[in-house]
Amino acid sequence: MQPIYLDHAASTPMRPEAVAALQPYLAEIYGNPSGSHRASQLAKTAIEAAREQVAELVGATPSEIVFTGGGSEGDNLAVKGAAWAAADRGLDGIVTTGIEHKAVLGAAHRLGREGRRVVEVPATTDGIVDLDRLADALDERTAVVSVMLVNNEVGTVQPLVDVAALAAERAPRAVVHTDAVQAPQWLDLRAATAVAQLGSLSGHKFGGPKGVGVLVVRDGVDLVPLIEGGGHEWGLRAGTQNVAGIVALATALQVTDARRDDERTRIGALRDRLERALLDSIGGAAVNGDPTRRVDGLLHISFPGVEAETLLVALDQEGVCAASGSACSSGAIDPSHVLAAMGLERDRALSAVRFSLGAASTADEIDAAIPIIVACVERLRVAAA
Repeated sequence: MQPIYLDHAASTPMRPEAVAALQPYLAEIYGNPSGSHRASQLAKTAIEAAREQVAELVGATPSEIVFTGGGSEGDNLAVKGAAWAAADRGLDGIVTTGIEHKAVLGAAHRLGREGRRVVEVPATTDGIVDLDRLADALDERTAVVSVMLVNNEVGTVQPLVDVAALAAERAPRAVVHTDAVQAPQWLDLRAATAVAQLGSLSGHKFGGPKGVGVLVVRDGVDLVPLIEGGGHEWGLRAGTQNVAGIVALATALQVTDARRDDERTRIGALRDRLERALLDSIGGAAVNGDPTRRVDGLLHISFPGVEAETLLVALDQEGVCAASGSACSSGAIDPSHVLAAMGLERDRALSAVRFSLGAASTADEIDAAIPIIVACVERLRVAAA
């Protein structure tokens, strides 16, 4: 049975155009792009063409594009690399938010263990970073400010322009990084990331392959590399590049950019149909995050009286793929760190499920999913009574 896939925020199907772009570099063009002979130069030319393509789509120059192994690597290179580079200038502050992806939080925590000052700013109950608390956390010794563009759980778009303005005012020597991994399907990156000096992307979030990403590094930003050993990627990421993945990522980003407006309209209508049906049919169901400030493909909703992890198992058995912000640790289910940073009650957080739609979502999928979700919630509520 073909699953009803409502987990596009976790990973997307590859776009056919990206698959087609990938294939020649798996079988026919196999040279090492660092070599000097003809086979190598074919691979090198493909990488540089992809670099130019990505640069145009994100509003950067080709020299500002660093290809990475994915979003988590990009986040780590940005946060750690900028913090390490700033140490010589007497900067030791890392300011981020409690609703970041764990790649950013993990990098910040590592820096904290190295003796740097780390502040995690909470969010409001709407899923938006608390700008007043952010302003209080910034000072003259802040090295890095990292605030994501689109939250990966509740889908809220963060006020990056305001974040950058506060950083410029209160921490003028800091660099601003944004994890923009969830943004390409919904926002024009040329405008949305223009105020950030560093920005991370991951190919498999917008119809490209897994294991390849981009870090935008604006000219003049100093980074200490995570991976050393060669001059690849401007000396910031040693190792032979994933030529096939890079070419496919650039193709997927190009298609995503070209179709964004039409796809947003269609996907948003499908998300709204799903939301209305669930709120009308399931008593007590509540949407998490400001519904006026979220991207079009994401519905994060709590079902009181039902544990999210149990519901996800039941949905999977019925052919519906979804996700939860909860994590199972040592046999205990803990609330999502994002929902905790938003101040949501524990019971509401533990009953929260994320349904995320994308370019491959169809009306037939949504219509088929609605009665399954409703029936699973009702059955689990009866069982728990």
